[in-house]
Amino acid sequence: MTIGELVREPALVFAFVYALATAAVVVFQVGVAAGKPWGPYTMGGRYSGRLPALMRVAALAQAVFLAVLAAIVLDAAGVGDLGWVATFAWLPWIPVVVSGASLVLNASSSSEAEKRTWVPVAIVLLVSSVAVALLTA
Repeated sequence: MTIGELVREPALVFAFVYALATAAVVVFQVGVAAGKPWGPYTMGGRYSGRLPALMRVAALAQAVFLAVLAAIVLDAAGVGDLGWVATFAWLPWIPVVVSGASLVLNASSSSEAEKRTWVPVAIVLLVSSVAVALLTA
């Protein structure tokens, strides 16, 4: 697929934007799970450095969950042939709901570092997921 073909398909553009933003969050979550001292940027900034082991496992689970959400958005836009959205037409709305919740939670965080970092990303995820859900409905 060429760039010209891509831009003629808005759902694909929004799906790739969603996937790219999600990839950034997944990399962050994997880093947190691996013990990077990024506590101020997650979980409301409750931890100043590395997260405790149980929270690191939760970060890894979140990374997997986010990758599944990206697969749903890409499938809705026709990338690949998972067939999930063909079977369950409501599926693209799950990333919308999760992105909306993420925006609310990040915006209400007591950690300024978390807000500055993740609110813009959550906005991108919400806008792009809504666009894909509407354009492919």
